[in-house]
Amino acid sequence: MERRKILKMLGIAPVAGSSLLGAELIAGTSSGASPLAKGGRDFLKELGVRTFINAAGTYTSMTASLMRPQTMEAIMYASDKFCMLDELQDKVGERIAAITHAEAAVVTSGAFAALTLGMAGILTGKDPERVKRLPKLEGSGMKTEVICQKGHAIGYNQALTNTGVSIVMIETREELEKAINPNTAAMHFLHINADNGKIKHEEWVAVGKKYGIPTTIDIAADVPPVENLWRFNDMGFDWVAISGGKALRGPQSAGILMGKKSIIEAARLSMPPRGETIGRGMKVNKEEILGMWAALETFVSIDHDMEYAKFEARINNIKSAAEKVHGVRTQINHPKLGNCTPTLNITWDPILIKADGNQLREALRKGTPSIEVMGGKENLSITAWQLKEGEDRIVAKRVREVLQAAI
Repeated sequence: MERRKILKMLGIAPVAGSSLLGAELIAGTSSGASPLAKGGRDFLKELGVRTFINAAGTYTSMTASLMRPQTMEAIMYASDKFCMLDELQDKVGERIAAITHAEAAVVTSGAFAALTLGMAGILTGKDPERVKRLPKLEGSGMKTEVICQKGHAIGYNQALTNTGVSIVMIETREELEKAINPNTAAMHFLHINADNGKIKHEEWVAVGKKYGIPTTIDIAADVPPVENLWRFNDMGFDWVAISGGKALRGPQSAGILMGKKSIIEAARLSMPPRGETIGRGMKVNKEEILGMWAALETFVSIDHDMEYAKFEARINNIKSAAEKVHGVRTQINHPKLGNCTPTLNITWDPILIKADGNQLREALRKGTPSIEVMGGKENLSITAWQLKEGEDRIVAKRVREVLQAAI
């Protein structure tokens, strides 16, 4: 969607301070970190920690994404001021909810924490004694089961089971309706695996409403498209969990839980500053809360069509360089459900290229500058959405060099 259409629909202005930072930054054409980080002490060099060009993607192990200057401005603003944590969450939550079409929202310590806290909110309601009991459900009167499609079973569902619930796996609608019972607390959906399940979003929500079961959805890495920020709230899911540190480029340790007001209010009873709760350790500070808000405002304000075209141009530069090596094959894929960015897949004739993917990635990693890409033994997988201006040319040159050297 065009930026002006989104702003008109949401009724918001660009994030405060954007005029000082320049129109180019609001348009999303700069990938650099805050100017505050430039110059001065080189902490990572002092520590001997390797830095690299990120042509892989928004992986947690690689510290995900770089925060935009607007986010850093909010973080620095908050760093020398005190305020009451709950009041700040109230006010920021109202702003986030307005953007995302949710009844309420809260900034969490990542999407995983959002899943746990959202599940806690469903289980406990606003009963303080139940809040203290989690994850000990036995004899508590709380429900104990969450239904999930087999195709949506991933390790991150542990965020749900951390509350004490067990996961009941189903495949068909018939199995779903048979699985619903008085112990069913929620029906959980994983958007990035939507094509692996037989029941799609709207039907999932419809069944939940039919039986009065809350429906929840994990969209951790599933923007862009920007519309996903409000699509699932509009669809009727009871809560939605998303990561803040990936494409939104907010603080890596932040996320958002948004949805029905009663559930969000209940979830917050398990969050700091309250103690004796399952979420006490899931602390999010004032800097991250304001930074998350600023990141979200900036994200919905940029021209996403222009940004996607920029990523395509960069990935095509790398593609053109790679396919100049004899025996190399390239293909650009366009994921539709999650990590929706042009992704270059490079394969090769093993008779001509006498190195496997692990060896090629290690060569890129150990080169100067160090470059990280993804892939398996028989391929390299490269994205451009975390590259800074001009880094696509560096990656293109180095990828061609390591492939050529393997002949």
